[in-house]
Amino acid sequence: MIKKTTKDILAESFMELAETKRIDKIRISDITDNCGMSPPTFYNHFKDKYDLIVWIHTHQIDEIMKKVGATDYEWKDTLLDGAKYFYDNRKFLVNALKHTSGQDSFVRHICKLNIELVSAEVRKKLMTEQIPAEILSVLKIYIYGTVQFTLEWLIGNFDMRPEQMAQMWEQALPQPLKQYLYND
Repeated sequence: MIKKTTKDILAESFMELAETKRIDKIRISDITDNCGMSPPTFYNHFKDKYDLIVWIHTHQIDEIMKKVGATDYEWKDTLLDGAKYFYDNRKFLVNALKHTSGQDSFVRHICKLNIELVSAEVRKKLMTEQIPAEILSVLKIYIYGTVQFTLEWLIGNFDMRPEQMAQMWEQALPQPLKQYLYND
């Protein structure tokens, strides 16, 4: 039996509310009332609802990234798990994308997180803390492009199954990055 943390309970409450209400209209008191907690409890764990959104997304993506490097788990499996995560959480993610802006923009968070995650994999292969500037530039261009493409998919600009999306991400992966992400 897995015990839920306070953060997990607050996250579930928030996601439940986000199913029917715009994120920019959800108040901290809405979140805490929905799960029987108090606003001070919320603020013991998160600075605001945008901090909670980042935690939710990061926590869920971290679960996928923990598998990287495991036997019989390749980069294309990571892409497929990521596409399934986005597809399964589409309603919440679209709400976050459409109703956050500026410093709290969910799009900014997704780009930053993906750059950090892919950079970490490249650094592992290079066995260094510094990524060459040209590789980092290619990585950022790839991330910004795939994030924009994913956003269009999420908001319904085109219909594609998660397996197809993962295949598109894989096909778009620039050659200079493949050597760091695949075990060939």
